[in-house]
Amino acid sequence: MIVVTMTNVPPALRGDLTRWCQEVQTGVYVGNFSARIRDLLWQRILKNIGSGEATMVYNAANELGYNIRTTRSDRKVVDFDGIPFLYRITDNNEEKTSHGFSEAARSHYAKRAKRTMLKSAKSNFVAIDIETTGLNDTDEITAIGAIKRDSDGSLDEFYRLIKIQKEVSKEAQELTGLNREILDADGTEFEDIVDEFLEFIDGCVIVGFNVNFDIGFLNRYLILYNRDVVNQKVIDLQAIAKKDSMFLDDYRLQTVLDNYDIENLKPHNALEDARATYELAKKLMEKRVLKF
Repeated sequence: MIVVTMTNVPPALRGDLTRWCQEVQTGVYVGNFSARIRDLLWQRILKNIGSGEATMVYNAANELGYNIRTTRSDRKVVDFDGIPFLYRITDNNEEKTSHGFSEAARSHYAKRAKRTMLKSAKSNFVAIDIETTGLNDTDEITAIGAIKRDSDGSLDEFYRLIKIQKEVSKEAQELTGLNREILDADGTEFEDIVDEFLEFIDGCVIVGFNVNFDIGFLNRYLILYNRDVVNQKVIDLQAIAKKDSMFLDDYRLQTVLDNYDIENLKPHNALEDARATYELAKKLMEKRVLKF
């Protein structure tokens, strides 16, 4: 994938570029072609750009997966340990000492930026699961569990019991082991944990098993507490497992986990179900049937 942005360039160049790319927005072009064509296209842009400016972002074999080229006069591309940065060029009229950053400080900030970008790149999905008082739209969330990979490869977890207003159905009590008394004693108001949960899943693709059920409950709560609904990409692993393993007796979570040799230590516990779902996502990624 290659993305080119251009401003104030001759109309002839914009028209020329549409021979290889689709203009998805004014001055923004998207294409998919070989590195050789990409380099020839960049040379063509440089030759015909006039007084305008152009920036190209394209796939590359580095830690972020992309590289940058630009003709902007106020920016330059710098490489920091294989990570491309679009660096602002200081105006010659600015006092070089005005910001007071030493070389050591600049190095520190660059390394911190690198860690942040790598964390975002590596923590690319989070597995979630919720438990509820029942299956109806009027039922309540009793527990939220989520698992994601941290920047150092370890797993980071989120688990909260949620206080409720109504009783837990008999069926839900038998499955989850949760009842009104436990939630009154150990639970937390959803309003008190909602921002922490949103921060935990921020920037990640969400995966789950029959995940539309979970997202439906979460969005209803988010609206109730004046938060934006979940707007990340959401992937249902149940649907992917059905395509990958077409002859299972059923597609309940436990059946699918058994098929992929994944152990769930405590079924119907939100955290353990999320952990098992995370492992299922890894197995499906290894088989290349799950891609982000």
